[in-house]
Amino acid sequence: MKCLVVDDEPLAQQIIEDFIKRVPFLEFSGKCSNAMDAISIMQKIHIDLLFLDINMPEVTGIEMMASLPVKPLFILTTAYSEYALESYALNTTDYLLKPIPFERFLTAVNKAYEIHTLRNQARINPADKQRESIPDHIFVRADYQTVRVNLDDIQYIEGLKDYVRIHLVNRKSLMTLQTMKNMVELLPRQRFIRIHKSYIINLNRIDAVERNRVLFGDKRIPVGEGYKEEFLKRIKTGA
Repeated sequence: MKCLVVDDEPLAQQIIEDFIKRVPFLEFSGKCSNAMDAISIMQKIHIDLLFLDINMPEVTGIEMMASLPVKPLFILTTAYSEYALESYALNTTDYLLKPIPFERFLTAVNKAYEIHTLRNQARINPADKQRESIPDHIFVRADYQTVRVNLDDIQYIEGLKDYVRIHLVNRKSLMTLQTMKNMVELLPRQRFIRIHKSYIINLNRIDAVERNRVLFGDKRIPVGEGYKEEFLKRIKTGA
């Protein structure tokens, strides 16, 4: 995905540029400090994803979003939270508050990558537009690397305070600085469901359900009271 960074703070530009260059599926295509320069760049090269600051001189990020006839994906970057509702009305992919942790950045770009992939598939296969497509992998930061994780290989995800541990079918696991809330947003609902405040499971990898527990081999995971109704509905209907 070709990315453009638009921010009137040089330090903020540099941080996002560095983040982009650490992610395999992103391509850094340029940076500028105002909306007019950004529009000029976008007239010359195709941009898939725009990292856009809100508070800029002359034309704000929100005004720029609304003005573009052909819109790329947008991830807004700002130090202010009060614009969130207005930005989502313009179909913003995500909204990042400065200072931006790399793990939060990674969640946002994974979401953008999923949308970008679905858009491309819809263009290639117009007859299949109504058929829902599901991504087959995510990227997470673990062991000082950005690691590709195939969704089929995930058994369940365990929340550990500010970290999550991703348990894989080969009995290995990955630890990443991430929240359970962000993981729920990142993973496709068709395959994954949260069944406890500390557990997200892959529905396709369940070995058995035993009373209020889900079995993955000899591992038994509890189903929380607040999650039980939705979980039972999903496994009964397959929805």
